[in-house]
Amino acid sequence: MLRKPALLTIALIFASVSIGQAAAWHFDTAHSNISFKVKHLMVTNVNGSFGEYDGVVKYDPDNPTAAEISVSIKTNSVNTNNDKRDDHLRSADFFDVATYPEMTFKSKQVAKTADGLIITGDLTLHGITKEVVLNVEEIVGPVPGMMGAAIGATATTKIDRRDFGLVWSKTLETGALVVDNIVKIILEVELIKQ
Repeated sequence: MLRKPALLTIALIFASVSIGQAAAWHFDTAHSNISFKVKHLMVTNVNGSFGEYDGVVKYDPDNPTAAEISVSIKTNSVNTNNDKRDDHLRSADFFDVATYPEMTFKSKQVAKTADGLIITGDLTLHGITKEVVLNVEEIVGPVPGMMGAAIGATATTKIDRRDFGLVWSKTLETGALVVDNIVKIILEVELIKQ
């Protein structure tokens, strides 16, 4: 049987999770993943991810459309499990990490849908800023965690890399592109309340 102090502690933990207020939630990078996939030769997907990033979400579970999201990703941290390809992606043909060491995303509007949320914001990549739309497919939490309250979310979007000046490619005799122009971006993030 739990004693009153223990019951009070549990009640306070759940109260701190459920009380609606816009708080700062930071990326738990040990339990998050920012990845992408793009067709190679138009037959298969090459998957990659970024290992260094940081972000903060101002979020009230009771008022999700007031959320504000800001993310910064180190382009040098790209990883496709192929050193030669990763070096090419870091070169001036693609990310040009020496000139553009970061890409950023800043939200402008959040709207509810029947399936989740749509986040409209500005993606700055390769020195070019364009509006993109993230489809948030799933939000879990908040729940009490080991480091405080936690929220999980999965979001996706697609971009045309040419819109950001990433135009390198080769076309085979068959007409197939070595690297497709459309890139799918997948964010699977765990956020910790600060």
